[in-house]
Amino acid sequence: MSTIEEPFRPREKLLEKQNMFQHSHKHTYLKGPYDMVTSVAIPLALAGTALFMIIISCRCDPLGNSAFVQGRGIYNMSHGIGKKE
Repeated sequence: MSTIEEPFRPREKLLEKQNMFQHSHKHTYLKGPYDMVTSVAIPLALAGTALFMIIISCRCDPLGNSAFVQGRGIYNMSHGIGKKE
């Protein structure tokens, strides 16, 4: 009645992965094949995009306000400070 179910991965592959993780001297969050992408490339891309947006917003402002003043406006809006209608 009950048959033995085949494993999802072959035993040899599991042992190979175990050895890779046990004998690696890196931090645990940098061991997998795609961890460099998720821990380095994505944060760098987000930081670059944020800097790009700040630089573009400074150049396109017709009043010549700096990014600090614009950031202050965002802070004021989020805290309900400033002009009221």
